[in-house]
Amino acid sequence: MTRKDSLGLDHSGADARALDHYEQACHEFRCLVGDPLATAQKAIAARPDFTMAHALVAWLMLLGTEPGGLAPARAALDAARALPANEREAMHLQAIEHVVNDRWHAGGAVLEDLSIRWPLDALALQAGHQIDFFVGHSRLLRDRIARALSSWQQGMPGYHAVLGMHAFGLEETGDYARAEATGRRAVELEAKDNWAWHAVAHVMEMQNRRRDGVAWLGDSSTTWSEGSFFAVHNWWHLALFHLGLEQIDEVMQIVDARVLGTASPIVLEMIDASAMLWRLQLHGIDIGDRWQALAERWAAVSERSTYAFNDLHAMLAFVGAGRVDDAERLLAAQDTALGERGDNATVFLRDVGHDATRAIHAFGAGRYGEAVQRLRPLRSHAHRFGGSHAQRDLIDLTLIEAAARDGQSLLAEALRRERTERLH
Repeated sequence: MTRKDSLGLDHSGADARALDHYEQACHEFRCLVGDPLATAQKAIAARPDFTMAHALVAWLMLLGTEPGGLAPARAALDAARALPANEREAMHLQAIEHVVNDRWHAGGAVLEDLSIRWPLDALALQAGHQIDFFVGHSRLLRDRIARALSSWQQGMPGYHAVLGMHAFGLEETGDYARAEATGRRAVELEAKDNWAWHAVAHVMEMQNRRRDGVAWLGDSSTTWSEGSFFAVHNWWHLALFHLGLEQIDEVMQIVDARVLGTASPIVLEMIDASAMLWRLQLHGIDIGDRWQALAERWAAVSERSTYAFNDLHAMLAFVGAGRVDDAERLLAAQDTALGERGDNATVFLRDVGHDATRAIHAFGAGRYGEAVQRLRPLRSHAHRFGGSHAQRDLIDLTLIEAAARDGQSLLAEALRRERTERLH
């Protein structure tokens, strides 16, 4: 049995009811609201032989970079592999298999080819876009979506999300005016499109438009935050705008209520918490015992190194909380991971993550010269372990502070001047 979705794509094993659940789950995933996993599972309950429903579950398990997501992603992949699949669906499964086995770049390449042939497959565009983010491929963040744009038009389900993804790609490649206009248009079409809200916030962050950023996110926080599982990251951006304006009371209110207050065990939200507390600490702000509970949550998910970008943020928490044993265990986990195959070892760790994580460890131990030595060469290629320009700014901020504390005042001042010039 096959059935066409609202964009004319064939789905093996689907009936009308299951397909309605699937498309609703995809909508929730595109907007980053609700519970797309639960909705996808409703599609499977309605039609256990619905191939792409299992594939969607796998993508949802993988694209949070949660270590605990790998096993259920493999199970979903195995279930889908046992079912009929057309050529497009088979390419999804091939891409999932690559990512499950730590071949992020290969998975992204398969989705790239899929999107060239089927540009209206919004899930393939979104999964590919997220992979581009995790591997730090800024050009593909833009161009994967740009190639498909001419096939889309207003009124198609998901059109807003294609604009939102393109906006973020435009921002990460420095085309700020087009990025902002495109992101604003996406939000006009779908007020719950959290990725589009986020894309415009990135533009304002990169242009040092702090007051505009506060107005953009702060004035509409109820709209974008209600029911969103991406809200913590956008709250993080709002706190960052307030920090740039030296509005420390507002920053701490957001941190305590919205970033740390959830006590979230979700890795992507823990990254935001670590990154904000570290920035505050570098800023000379006393953050009290806020590191402790966060470090405890990191300890529960960092026994292995599976994605170096996450390791860096776990180390921030361990250093901040003074958890020496956890920090040493993480370093040992990275050493073990370097002996494995896959992108984490051969790209994310070797190119950036190994030295960046050790630089934070050295900074925490007062070895500021070592931190400078490890961080300074990374800046030109730090994108290779993922994240956005705004997130990777933490490397520059730490380098400046390490240089100052090591007595390398000329270097620290040069880096400050460079940063001032870049943000104006």
